[in-house]
Amino acid sequence: MKKCTRFVGLDDSKDSIDVAVASEGRDGEVRSYGTIPNTPEALKKLVRRLGRPKELYFVYEAGPCGYGTYRELLTLGTNCMVAAPSKTPRRPGDRIKTDRRDALELARLHRAGELHPVWVPEEETEAMRDLTRTREDSKYVQTKARQRLQSFLLRHGRRYPGRSHWTKTHLNWLAEQRFAQPSQQICLDE
Repeated sequence: MKKCTRFVGLDDSKDSIDVAVASEGRDGEVRSYGTIPNTPEALKKLVRRLGRPKELYFVYEAGPCGYGTYRELLTLGTNCMVAAPSKTPRRPGDRIKTDRRDALELARLHRAGELHPVWVPEEETEAMRDLTRTREDSKYVQTKARQRLQSFLLRHGRRYPGRSHWTKTHLNWLAEQRFAQPSQQICLDE
């Protein structure tokens, strides 16, 4: 049986994946395959329909959907690359972006070898990254909320007489503060 390598470009989103297939060879056809649901079952069905897993070379750009598609395709026995969006070649003046066009372009560029892969972390490393990002985001929100509260109190002439802010004594002082206007009291309570 003749070996038939195919390069498959995926443009994934939360609910769906646009698929494009580029045949082997410089003059090989690049065509849109359509849209499939973004589920493991749909990916399995796609791999079965496209041919032998070892002859399929998938690619999609790194993005907010993570690396689930990458891991699923590897378990199905295919080759998969996650491309760096910042290093994907773009034609000058090509401003129209659609999922279908992106999938076609990814398949074409993957076949030409013009895409740069990103490092895909193991699941444990990805989980640790998520934890770190969440903590950094929470600390940023906390800092901003404290600054807003301090500014609010300063605008109304309320100055904490102690030395250190955000200690138990400071929090007790905050709890004792009362404002004549109900809306201002809500601001403090919130």
